[in-house]
Amino acid sequence: MIQSMTGFGRATCELADKTLVLEIKTLNSKQLDVSFRLPQQYRDREMELRTELGNRVKRGKAEVAFTVEYREGKQGVQLNKANIIRNYRQLEGMAEELGIPDRTDALLQAVLRLPDALDTDRESTPADEWERISAAFSIALDELERFRSQEGKALAFDIMNRVNLIESLLTQVEPFEKERTETLRARLQHSLNEFVPAESIDKNRFEQELIYYFEKIDITEEKTRLKHHCHYFAEVMKEPEQVGRKLGFVAQEIGREINTIGSKANHSGIQKTVVLMKDELEKIKEQLMNIL
Repeated sequence: MIQSMTGFGRATCELADKTLVLEIKTLNSKQLDVSFRLPQQYRDREMELRTELGNRVKRGKAEVAFTVEYREGKQGVQLNKANIIRNYRQLEGMAEELGIPDRTDALLQAVLRLPDALDTDRESTPADEWERISAAFSIALDELERFRSQEGKALAFDIMNRVNLIESLLTQVEPFEKERTETLRARLQHSLNEFVPAESIDKNRFEQELIYYFEKIDITEEKTRLKHHCHYFAEVMKEPEQVGRKLGFVAQEIGREINTIGSKANHSGIQKTVVLMKDELEKIKEQLMNIL
């Protein structure tokens, strides 16, 4: 089933002294690229969360954020007064030695930005509490997957419409082929009559040369392969596993056949049709970049 790499999942975990909000946002990326924003007390669990996320998400850029909302009377972060006073006095003395004008507000702002200015709750997470958080994380991942599946259905519908349009455009090439053959034959015959006396023309040789020339610009094989690639693309879309990269390879083959038809076109009508097929293929490739 087609899944988009773009998604969002959210879950809430109600604990005794706080509420934890878990959010997971994913975007398209060639590889799995994960970043976490976790409160200090959950940092030791990051690898566990990263492993579970990797098993479910597989590919894409993922951002995970845990937000803690403490209930009244409980704070997770407090100012470390001792560290702030010590650091402030050190900076104040340094400023005096360097002859920097007294800027109390600037010094205080600098001190508050130092890592040890805050006391973060570093207590280890109880096993039962982490079990509830882990369950909430799984719920957020479930919601993320539902979101990606819904987006994937929309992408699949749009992509297949464009693949079908390429097949439809391919059928429009055939009438131009017959016209092209007659036009080229007439043009070559006219040029031959204009520059070579009629009694010097070997009609058998002329027919042989025409056959050789028409074989060089024949696009029957390219049309057959292009049609086959379009059908195979539709089959891959129905496969249950992740098919984003595989579809990308098939799209490259479709592009190769379209380009070859264009290089052999020798007819404005065929060239215009090729341009339309290329336009649809580029839109398909853009959509494939977001498929898992």
